[in-house]
Amino acid sequence: MLAALKRWALKKSPWVYHVNTGACNNCDIEILDCLTPRFDVERFGILLAPSPRHADVLLVTGGVTLQARGALQEVYRQTAKPCAMLCIGSCACSMCIFADGYHMAGPPDKVVREVDPDAFIAYVPGCPPKPEAIILGAVKALGAL
Repeated sequence: MLAALKRWALKKSPWVYHVNTGACNNCDIEILDCLTPRFDVERFGILLAPSPRHADVLLVTGGVTLQARGALQEVYRQTAKPCAMLCIGSCACSMCIFADGYHMAGPPDKVVREVDPDAFIAYVPGCPPKPEAIILGAVKALGAL
């Protein structure tokens, strides 16, 4: 009963925390565009959280560099569970041209699954994805929880 109540509350008012693990900042700009009045993600109850401890959803952009690997894992450990993770952009989804880079640890989903094999992960492809696609991905991910 308590788990069902937590999931209902998560769907109604998710707080998101943004993590850049090695992106070129194009996806970050599109995420910030979602927060403007033009796209108004607050109509879905989505708010930007100041800390991962308050977040219900992680927005991850970019392939994970070796330098950012430990930080992403620690941020995921700090989030309240259940937590959804949205991999935003082509680099976060498939690593694209950075797949064979010497400085890459891998895509965010594989890095987080080392910490939590049952993590719920959704993908929003595009380079960069439009704000409408990011909003749609977030709403569908919350609907699947």
